[in-house]
Order: sequence, then C-alpha cells, then structure tokens
Amino acid sequence: MDVESFDERSGRIGEVEQVPDRPAQPHPAPGPLGWLKRTNHSPGVIAFLKRARRALPGDPEFGDPLSAAGVGGPRAAARVADRLLERDVASREVSLGALQLWQALTERVSGRPANREATLVFTDLVGFSPWSLRAGDEATLKLLRWVAQVVEPPLLEAGGHIVKRMGDGIMAVFPDPVTAVRAVITALEAVKAVDVEGYTPRMRAGIHTGRPQRIGSDWLGVDVNIAARVMERATRGGLVVSQTTLERILDEDFESLGVSAKRLRRQAFTTKPHGVPADLTMYRLKTRRQLPGEDAQDGGVPGA
Repeated sequence: MDVESFDERSGRIGEVEQVPDRPAQPHPAPGPLGWLKRTNHSPGVIAFLKRARRALPGDPEFGDPLSAAGVGGPRAAARVADRLLERDVASREVSLGALQLWQALTERVSGRPANREATLVFTDLVGFSPWSLRAGDEATLKLLRWVAQVVEPPLLEAGGHIVKRMGDGIMAVFPDPVTAVRAVITALEAVKAVDVEGYTPRMRAGIHTGRPQRIGSDWLGVDVNIAARVMERATRGGLVVSQTTLERILDEDFESLGVSAKRLRRQAFTTKPHGVPADLTMYRLKTRRQLPGEDAQDGGVPGA
C-alpha cells in the first residue's frame, strides 16, 4: 500500500510505495526429522541407491509404466508406488528396490527365467483396411469380433498367451514352435468360416523363435521385429516362419502337423527391412489340404 512522506528538500508531501513483508523462509526441521528429510532429498544418496539397484537381481528400472504393466503382485504394487511416491527422493528408490527384488524372486520361484526362448506369433488380415473403408464401422466391428471368436480360442487352448491386440491383428507368444504352428494352422482354417456381408477375410501369420526381452506384460527386442517382418512376407495370407523356427521342428513333427516347407526367395526391387538381420531366411508352410502350386505366388523353391 502507499503512505504519505515528507520530502525535506522540496517541502512536498508525496507517496512512498510500501513493500509488503516477505514470508520467512522455512528452516529445516531440527533433530532426526530434519536429518531424514535432508537425506531423503540428497542427490548423492539418491545416486548411490540407483547404483545399488543395478547390483540387485531383476530389472533396475522396475517401477516405470513399461515394467509395471500387466498382472502380478509386484507390478500392481509398483503401479501404486509410481503414483503415490514423490519423485527424485531416496525413499522412492528404496521402495522400488524392494519391489524389484520381489518381482525377481517371483520369477525365479516360478521357474521362468528372463529372456527364455519363446516363439512369437503375429497375425493380421490381408486387405482389411480397404474393405473396412467400404464396409463401414458396423460391418467392420462385426467382422473383428467374429474373427477374434474363432482365432483366439485355438491359440489360448494350446497354451499361447495373447500379448496384445492390434486392430485386425494380434501378437501372441508360445513356449515352443510346434505348439505355435499347430495352433496357428487351426486358427487359419477357422477364419475361412467367417462371412460378413459376403466378405470372407484372409488371415496371414508369421512365426519366429528367439529370446525376446520381456518387460512387464510386453515383449520387445530384435526377435519381436523379426516376427513382425516374417508375417509381412505372407502377402496373400497363409503362414510364414523363420529359419530359426523351422530348425526346431523335427521331421516327425512335420508329419504330425501335416505341413511342408518352401523357402521364400528374396524379393527383388524391395528395400531391405529395418531392424532385422540381413541374412534372414523365411519359409512358407503349406498343409496337405491346400492346393498344390500356391507356393509359386511367393517364388518358393524346395526347402526343408
């Protein structure tokens, strides 16, 4: 506020702006509570605890949204902790470190090591986008629901786990290649019974076996990229597998599956796929029920 003041040199009365009092800065609490607060916010202590977490079993970044996604006690607790705990404090690192150990022990007791070998499956519908544009939302939704009803049960009944649904496709993971191939063949046959307004979709699938990185409920890494690229080679539908997957299928398994393999030629005049090995070799699997000569569409030559 302004108050009047007398200027002795001019003899005039003027107004002087009065500066409001500034609130006093709070001092750290004395005693043990003050020490705990200072330690909790100490950059040196926080950096030490982060380094210590890297020496513990499990994921040292456990607690972020990616690692804490999915079901399970440690993950659920980590999601709550991520919301409630103050960031950049020592107590947060201690709490997440304890959850990190809990998650690591849970995986060890279950006998499922991190980055174990797994078989990845990608599927989608060939030509789905142009059809859905013409058919409209109602028919599209009806088709996707019907496809999910016939595709997902064979995968789940065989012990597969659906990692994510991506519009007209899915990503699933299986413990071994033979189980994955058998389940996918059943799903491919089931899609042939789907009919929406006279339209029967064609599904394509790609299978690759490797050691993907499992983070929370998701699977990441080069092997996931390879599986997606393998699916893309099934340009007209059907099933394509990587050489890694093919090598893990025994001759007697080929007999029980009722399939044969044809190696795919490298496509001419196409750019090299990104994120996958340059020497990636793929094979189309054909069942005995399929017509001979269909492999020619992919330029197949006799393989395994």
